[in-house]
Amino acid sequence: MAKVKATCLSQKKGRKSEVPEIYLEAGLGAAGDFHAQGGERQVSLLNEESIEKMRQKGFKLGHGAFGENIITQGLNLSSLQIGQIIKIGEAEVCTSRIGKECLERCAIYYQTGDCIMPREGIFARVVKSGKVKPGDLVEVIK
Repeated sequence: MAKVKATCLSQKKGRKSEVPEIYLEAGLGAAGDFHAQGGERQVSLLNEESIEKMRQKGFKLGHGAFGENIITQGLNLSSLQIGQIIKIGEAEVCTSRIGKECLERCAIYYQTGDCIMPREGIFARVVKSGKVKPGDLVEVIK
């Protein structure tokens, strides 16, 4: 069963800090986060398994290093389709983008020589508000 491994926020663009829980606001994103401005990239998700692949290469990477809001475990996010609804804790999100195009290199790229977010991260719009915290179930419902 898929679950939330960690939740992260940042008031500025870039790396995020791990927090005990986040509140996803419908139509906006994660309350208090730089990206909570609406649009199609309201919240970002990345697999713990993807982060672990980078750690196994010898890089010390904490949760939020790739700018992700929600770290999941047990669900291959990059296999999802745009438009799928995912229930995460109390909230629901709709996948809006698989990966992203990086217009400029980020700090993580310069540290590791690679960034997995463009290939393995996903973005979503918040369609139902609610709290999300580590241990919450993650379920594709549509």
